[in-house]
Amino acid sequence: MQKLIRVLVVDDSAFLRKVVAQMLSRSPFIEVVGAARDGEEALELVERLEPDVVTLDLVMPGLDGVGFLRKQMARRPVPVVVCSIAHESGEMAMSALDAGAVDFVQKPTALATEKVFEIADELVAKVKAAAGASLSRLQGPPSAAPAEDGADARTPRTGARTAEIVVVGVSTGGPQALRHLIPRLPADLPVPVAMVLHMPVGYTEMYAQRLNEISSLEVTEAREGDLLAPGRVLLAPAGRHLTFSRGDDGIRARLELHPTDTQHRPAVDVLFRSAAEVYGAHVLGVVMTGMGQDGLLGSAHVKAQGGRIITEAESSCVVYGMPRSVAEANLSDRVAPLEEMAPTILEML
Repeated sequence: MQKLIRVLVVDDSAFLRKVVAQMLSRSPFIEVVGAARDGEEALELVERLEPDVVTLDLVMPGLDGVGFLRKQMARRPVPVVVCSIAHESGEMAMSALDAGAVDFVQKPTALATEKVFEIADELVAKVKAAAGASLSRLQGPPSAAPAEDGADARTPRTGARTAEIVVVGVSTGGPQALRHLIPRLPADLPVPVAMVLHMPVGYTEMYAQRLNEISSLEVTEAREGDLLAPGRVLLAPAGRHLTFSRGDDGIRARLELHPTDTQHRPAVDVLFRSAAEVYGAHVLGVVMTGMGQDGLLGSAHVKAQGGRIITEAESSCVVYGMPRSVAEANLSDRVAPLEEMAPTILEML
């Protein structure tokens, strides 16, 4: 019999505490063991109740969500799923991820309506994933300083390259993983990078800006028509698939609503498939920490065209789901822990 996941709900709204508890209680595998109205009370209840997962509001009086995270992670890491409204707490959400939050769910703005229940399935899935997260990876490795001339990674090969683009797919634990990986790639990276990170609408532009600040590479949220160029990193915007088209002036980014039948938009599968169609055998795919199987079908397309795939090792994943699905399908050419991912990418270009 599956062990019940014990959850503590933290929110300053009594209505939201009740609603979140109701949503979580729909799952027979989740038990809400308590509720707190601010960070201080949450610290006390985590100590007393020892929950498996905490759902956390960010904007609260007194000790807010980020303050709670920093104090709790210093005491004893616990998996935390942030549940917030993007326009009210976007910067705080970025800080929460930096502080060790596993994932987050975007609350609808019309809180006192049935719309709030639309996030129930997503919240339950993310709480289940968080319950299985590796506690030792929650805070992740320290962020690297930007690599200079390949100082923090091996110098790209000077001979004939087999890769003309690096495509990256990542989900749960991804914000922390990319903060470690991207700054370790050198400014003279000879190929572009395109990435899908599962995030709610309203966060990807802000996250790309933060990543750009700590990297030698140019990191931006992808826009329609962006030119793919060496040393440029494009992050797919939440709500749009990132694809490519080849023209007389080079290869440009395209943002699509279709396909609509994917679990995520953007989807790693769509990114990888488009890269394989446009770049052929010259694709290096990287599948990193995350729940589910997004990236499996895309990796198969990359391999079918002669490209290669790197998967993150289980030892460094917050959630070993996406890389596992690719590795178990025998589609992975190389397995690398996060600490070795940048050198491995450069070695395989």
